[in-house]
Amino acid sequence: MSESILKLKGIRKQFPGVLALDNVDFDLKAGEIHALVGENGAGKTTLIKIISGVYQPDGGEIIYKGRRVIITSPRHAQDLGIIAIHQEPNLYPDLSVLENIYIGRQPTRGPFKFIDWKIMRARAKEIFQNLKVDIDLNTPVKDLNIASQQLIQIARALSQKAQVLIMDEPTSSLSQKETEALFDVVQKVRSQGVAIIYITHRLEEVFILADRVTVLRDGKYIGTYSVSEVSPHFLINLMVGRLLTHLFPKEKIEIGAPILRVRNLTKKNRFYNINFEVRKGEILGIAGLVGAGRSELLMGIFGAWQGRTEGNVFLEGGKIQIKSPIDAIKAGIGFVTEDRKRYGLIIEKTIQENMTLASLKNFSRNLLIDKLKEFSTVSDLMKLLRIKAQLPSVKVSTLSGGNQQKVVLGKWLLTKPKVLFLDEPTRGIDVAAKQEFYLRINELAEQGLAIVLVSSELPEILGLSDRILVMHEGKAMAEFTRKDATPEKIMIAATGYERKT
Repeated sequence: MSESILKLKGIRKQFPGVLALDNVDFDLKAGEIHALVGENGAGKTTLIKIISGVYQPDGGEIIYKGRRVIITSPRHAQDLGIIAIHQEPNLYPDLSVLENIYIGRQPTRGPFKFIDWKIMRARAKEIFQNLKVDIDLNTPVKDLNIASQQLIQIARALSQKAQVLIMDEPTSSLSQKETEALFDVVQKVRSQGVAIIYITHRLEEVFILADRVTVLRDGKYIGTYSVSEVSPHFLINLMVGRLLTHLFPKEKIEIGAPILRVRNLTKKNRFYNINFEVRKGEILGIAGLVGAGRSELLMGIFGAWQGRTEGNVFLEGGKIQIKSPIDAIKAGIGFVTEDRKRYGLIIEKTIQENMTLASLKNFSRNLLIDKLKEFSTVSDLMKLLRIKAQLPSVKVSTLSGGNQQKVVLGKWLLTKPKVLFLDEPTRGIDVAAKQEFYLRINELAEQGLAIVLVSSELPEILGLSDRILVMHEGKAMAEFTRKDATPEKIMIAATGYERKT
């Protein structure tokens, strides 16, 4: 393998009350895919923000192409050839594919600096041809799926002559087929000599793509290993510092009476004639491929769609009308949404402000918020959920993904719901944080909460659910008990080969 293009030695980064990175080493070779793994809060995001110029280290040094450098800003990093592609595509939805690739860097011609569309188009075509990607350059980005948007970000990086490409959870929102297509593109980028730092919580991707893997834990460097010489269990044990032997801690819980019943629920172009019920203490899993309508169904029940939704919803035997999320909250439904940053949190607000957002009436007195009661309640819940932060006044933006997800869960627990919707609740969080989340879910079911769980991870659905409803293209295809469900049966129904009888 070639010489290192990038070396980090003894990197240290301190935030108020938190030592995020403590003497961390990392090196990257040209033309390799180097995976970076660790629990949420291990320091991965802080490290890549230092590499990409967002943060400045408090100690240590960065050596790039054999020379010590101080990367002062993201623009400086890009000028050096270090480009970061983040988990959520950073694109302009109303602009075309071509405009997004060259935004802010359009080639010009003539004394009046007119944009040279011909040159721009030719260069973009060449990049896509090299990647064997077929996307219409005139298409507005808002009309493309997440997988295509990820490819546009890669094309933009290559147009900037990227020599180091940082990919942060690029497959978190992709289907299996889209993921495989992205892997092909990543391999082609690597073959062009680009060095890739690949961050993922899906360990199977490490073993498919990466040459080497570096493990961080609690802000410390644990080690770097050749992927061919380690196993998933070995990496997990290094990441968490302990053995994880029982990932899905499913307890036998007495299932009670039906809490929520849905009858003939239909929302045109989203879901059709859906029927199900979930009982007290039960976890109902909803499985299906991306685009099956699972999230749309939960949003429909929760009153988050404009326009009419046909069908009936019953709560504890009584018919209810939900025209807005406010109605759903009043009825006793909580909703941990798939996109926590867009729908679940106000990211620049504090833990306390976020946690009490849906239940402020419980903390108000004479139109004023009882701050002492609010602080005390949130502090107790932070301890219960094991949120890693010193005080409720800490901003949510400074927390790891797993701790942010706990804040969202805490927000809904403070509403004292009867039914809790969990839509991809462990998306983007590490294996140890997942196990802790699974424990909380089972505890809530044991306390009598009725839970509806949407997940794209089959082991999660099979490991946690008492019953499983499978959807395909907005329709319910099959329903299985925990005893009867298998991965094969679920995938057959999810791909549309077996209709519910």
